[in-house]
Amino acid sequence: MVLFREGFLTRSQINYQLVFIQQRYLLLKTTHLKLCKPSVDSEGFKLKTILACLLVLAVSIPLSNAYCVRQPSKPELSDGKIVGCRDLNGELHELDSQWRTDSCHDCSCSEGAIDCCSSFSTPSDYDEENCVSIFNKETCTYKVVEKDDHSKECPVHEWVG
Repeated sequence: MVLFREGFLTRSQINYQLVFIQQRYLLLKTTHLKLCKPSVDSEGFKLKTILACLLVLAVSIPLSNAYCVRQPSKPELSDGKIVGCRDLNGELHELDSQWRTDSCHDCSCSEGAIDCCSSFSTPSDYDEENCVSIFNKETCTYKVVEKDDHSKECPVHEWVG
């Protein structure tokens, strides 16, 4: 196990994080390379185009820090065709469908797996001595408020997820 700020991550959680980051990086890299092919007009324009693409890539990666989990799933078959996936609760979801769970995770069904990503960010850098974070399951958001007066919000300097 590895200590990670406020708790411990298991090896499998770290592996899920690494796989997600690698997948996200490859997706962003291929998308930006397709969109940002340098022009052959002039060397100056080529350099500006490459720099713009690198800037877009650099800004995009930190913005995509939600955690995701891939759950292998035995495909549901009908007449020999894959029609969907069963989640951990036994509920059948249509192939290529998307849904939000009660625990605020956005999931999708693909052949052989269910992918779920957090739909929320968790406050991690705030005054924990005087403030408390409260999770709203209906909006899937956290609010950080003073412990003594929940009508007063506290500043949050860092969000994770």
